[in-house]
Amino acid sequence: MEIRIEATDLPGRAVAPGPDFPAAQAVHIGVQRKDRAGEWTGLHPGDAASARWTLEAVAAATATGTALEGPYIQDRLGGRFVFLAWVTVDAASGVTDMLRRAKLMFADIPPETLAAAVRGGRLTARLRLTTPEGRPLCGRVRPPLVTWSARDDGA
Repeated sequence: MEIRIEATDLPGRAVAPGPDFPAAQAVHIGVQRKDRAGEWTGLHPGDAASARWTLEAVAAATATGTALEGPYIQDRLGGRFVFLAWVTVDAASGVTDMLRRAKLMFADIPPETLAAAVRGGRLTARLRLTTPEGRPLCGRVRPPLVTWSARDDGA
């Protein structure tokens, strides 16, 4: 199946400092690869109109329900999730440096939505990436800040 992340309202390429967030230039966002803090896919500039990622996943039945697995799905204490990583990109060298991350927890997906996504082959997360203070959204992102939906082609 696929996991689609659709994001809007990015904060910009330049971010002013604030509590627990440094000033930054050349800000981008991407999805962090599982267990590889310095490897991202689909970097979008922080001033893009929107950002979208499509990740491949496998749904596996477990004793407690359904677990999603894949190269961009983290599995740590507290459950499975996807990291959206805020990074800076050096224009001359292309070197990236991580600032902060946003964590999309699969435990926050309603069971009926996850079941429909498994049947239909697609799970979609929609979220805004800017906080009310104008900074990049970071930390654990829970509903209502993220909404989860499914394409249900099954019966």
